[in-house]
Amino acid sequence: MRKRKLELEYPLTAKKPDLLWQLLSTDHGMERWLADKVTESNGIISLTWGKPWTEHHTLEARILERSKNSHIRLQWVDEEEKEAFWEMRLWKSELTEELCLSVVDYAMAEDLEDLHELWDDNMERLHQASGF
Repeated sequence: MRKRKLELEYPLTAKKPDLLWQLLSTDHGMERWLADKVTESNGIISLTWGKPWTEHHTLEARILERSKNSHIRLQWVDEEEKEAFWEMRLWKSELTEELCLSVVDYAMAEDLEDLHELWDDNMERLHQASGF
């Protein structure tokens, strides 16, 4: 069974992408909102939820593309479907002139609602950490 694509858009209060880009594309920035511990080495980002001395879960993602102030596209190292990736893309709304964040991710059909909720929670943490 193939995974299905989830596409989400979130308006942001940031006017310039520079600081927001740091939060989306660097290990230090992601650690402020996406996972408890984030490290990057040789094009692989390791994300850990929980503390190393307690119960924790670590996943690794390969950076497929990273274009400053535009987008970062990653794929889980153990992903079996070549088309499945996750991406965060910044863009400016022509209508409102606001900066927006588009998220693309993939999951099995029965997991799409949970994935949507996960990204909504992630965006709430991003807002709490940055005010954007």
